Amino acid sequence: MKYDHTGMEAKWQKQWEEKGVFHASNDSDKPKYYTLIEFPYPSGQGLHVGHPRSYTALDIVARKRRLMGYNVLYPIGWDAFGLPTENFAIKNHVHPEVVTKKNIARFKQQLQSLGISFDWSREINTTDPSYYKWTQWIFLQLFKHGLAYKKEASVNWCTSCKCVLANEEVVNGVCERCGSEVVRKVKSQWMLKITEYAQRLIDDLDLVDYPDRVKAQQKNWIGRSTGAEVDFDTTLGDKLTVYTTRPDTLFGATYMVISPEHPMIEKWAGQIQNMDEVRAYQEAAAKKSDFERTEVAKDKTGVKLLGVQAINPINDREIPIFISDYVLVSYGTGAIMAVPAHDTRDWEFAKKFGPPIIEVVKGGNVQEEAFTDCATGIMVNSGLLDGLSVEEAKVKITKWLTENHRGRAKVNFKLRDWVFSRQRYWGEPIPIVYCEKCGYVPLPESELPLTLPEVDSYEPTENGESPLANMTDWVNTTCPHCGGPAKRETDTMPQWAGSSWYFLRYTDPCNDQALASQQALEYWTPVDWYNGGMEHTTLHLLYSRFWHKFLYDIKVVPTPEPYAKRTSHGMILGENGEKMSKSRGNVVNPDDIVKEYGADTMRLFEMFIGDFEKAAPWSAAGIRGCRRFVERYWNLQDILVKDGGIRASLETPFHKTIKKVGEDIENLKFNTAIAALMSLINDIYDSGSITPEELKVFTILLNPFAPHVTEEVWSLNMLGEEMVCQQQWPAYDEDKCKDETIEIVVQVNGKVRGKLSMPADVAKDAAVSAAKADEKICAAIGGKTILKEIYVPGKLVNLVVK
Repeated sequence: MKYDHTGMEAKWQKQWEEKGVFHASNDSDKPKYYTLIEFPYPSGQGLHVGHPRSYTALDIVARKRRLMGYNVLYPIGWDAFGLPTENFAIKNHVHPEVVTKKNIARFKQQLQSLGISFDWSREINTTDPSYYKWTQWIFLQLFKHGLAYKKEASVNWCTSCKCVLANEEVVNGVCERCGSEVVRKVKSQWMLKITEYAQRLIDDLDLVDYPDRVKAQQKNWIGRSTGAEVDFDTTLGDKLTVYTTRPDTLFGATYMVISPEHPMIEKWAGQIQNMDEVRAYQEAAAKKSDFERTEVAKDKTGVKLLGVQAINPINDREIPIFISDYVLVSYGTGAIMAVPAHDTRDWEFAKKFGPPIIEVVKGGNVQEEAFTDCATGIMVNSGLLDGLSVEEAKVKITKWLTENHRGRAKVNFKLRDWVFSRQRYWGEPIPIVYCEKCGYVPLPESELPLTLPEVDSYEPTENGESPLANMTDWVNTTCPHCGGPAKRETDTMPQWAGSSWYFLRYTDPCNDQALASQQALEYWTPVDWYNGGMEHTTLHLLYSRFWHKFLYDIKVVPTPEPYAKRTSHGMILGENGEKMSKSRGNVVNPDDIVKEYGADTMRLFEMFIGDFEKAAPWSAAGIRGCRRFVERYWNLQDILVKDGGIRASLETPFHKTIKKVGEDIENLKFNTAIAALMSLINDIYDSGSITPEELKVFTILLNPFAPHVTEEVWSLNMLGEEMVCQQQWPAYDEDKCKDETIEIVVQVNGKVRGKLSMPADVAKDAAVSAAKADEKICAAIGGKTILKEIYVPGKLVNLVVK
């Protein structure tokens, strides 16, 4: 009987959904298991074959866990707000909601064609008012607890999209969406005080099972450091404070640098003698992204401020002050002390602009041929610190600064507060009004959701405000506090908002009284296994952990961390080894693969292509190989006998495969699990037949990988009641996983001279005796004296001769 996937796969997809076999229950006596993938952004381009890699992997885990008797929640939804949809709507004069619905329908059809066992009854959409009502509710709680505030901030501004971009949306100085120039601009922005949680976001990584590289990325982004704040007086009577991790090098600080946006420049404007030069430099710096400004290899630029100097607090020497774009106002205090002898960037700047270079750590001068590390040397030219080690000097100078009221010990974080507002239409409205009398006032919770009004144009205004700013009937309202005239906030939330808590809504998606019931949250959270791309292991993971911790603090959720386990997958590249993209012409459409080879073949190949955690190129030859494996499984029906259990000759291979496939799934080793199944099917064909029990076990093992064909074989051959996906995962006997015989390598003086088949539990004496009795080994020894007999149990015998 020829295998034909056409029609078969759609049939089983329909039956699964009609019978609700993958619908999780909030009222079950089974142990729960919550598996989660990053819900997709439904773009107009649809899926390419790289996208389903994560979905298929966690689907395999989810299917296996159901077979193990768990109540599994494997949900799906749509991260549907965002700038790409809005840009498409502007270009094509169509409402973003229409675009979104069309894109979601396309994505849903593609995902369902792959047989992913999502619980479609819990489908969510971040653009649905019943969903973003609770996104707005969380924002109001953040506002009421002082964690959401408004301030003037220097932001990335896209000159074409006319909106604020996050740092990650700026690539090489241009907007990653449209490729237009990005400049720095000061705007009033809503901010979330994620910095309040910086230390906890580090400490609580000890509570979760994340790969070391993911934890490292989280810690690096937060950037905790210990040092000191140092106060530098100035000749104009003001004070500049710097943060430094190296207060021990204070005697070597020969100039200061402040950012071009530092507020002190405006205060000193009337006394700075070269203000025109300063203004020109500020304008040039505003056109650069933070990445460009801080790039280590770039040429150093700057302007010396004429008319003001700083005073080094350790020796009261006057030192020049420069502005330079490599110092950011958003990091630290926006000012640094420069120690050119021991910092390459400061040294390059000093060589160009002339400040002196004073070595204060012996052997740590960046330009010495014998340069080692300025963190391990001995202090010189440093007065009270001379002769001390760097660590000793740090302690002494910090104490001196504190006692003399010129500084203090300080723990600092690179992490900045989260710029949360966007000047665009297609996002969650921020439920705040501004009243001249009362200031910023939260909307009453009873008035949520605050829905998006219909607008004639989705383009930002010429002054860079949201399109909502033109909707005067919507903007003008009354103050919930005093009843006077007020204006609604016209900025909307970033796409990060809806994705920061979506996993909670899955637990109780139809609840209109809370984001989810306490019972559902206590049962399902934390997420047991969350998989996503490495590109989301900093910001998305950090933001969602922050929101979850806040909700934990206000007793909405029962756990301090949202995800117990996080894993990441490598990309599937084009056949040319490059990232898939339309511009490279190497995109493979999964619809084409499913149509030609079937969903089961595609699923198998996505998992067999290589190490799941590493990138791997697509291979047309590889997909054909997986199709042949599916056909070999299908053709087992041709050699099926009427009766029988697992035969003695296949007992060990079956038990070993059950063990390996089960363990490999849990350890993301899908490729080797499939290889084990391929090996077992070879053993079966070598035996010439297959019994019903053998086919039953093999079918259950294969089911998480190839669910459609296994359901069809199960049904056609009446291997059991109900469906395969409702069966029990087979158990293995550890004693039966051991081979009865093993291959022992025999060496003479370390060189392989033969191999012997021996009982698996062979002892040393028996193994050595058998080796010495073998004709090939005797010939290799050639009558020489055996000095030593070495036996590595189960592996080799080595005879050392002379």
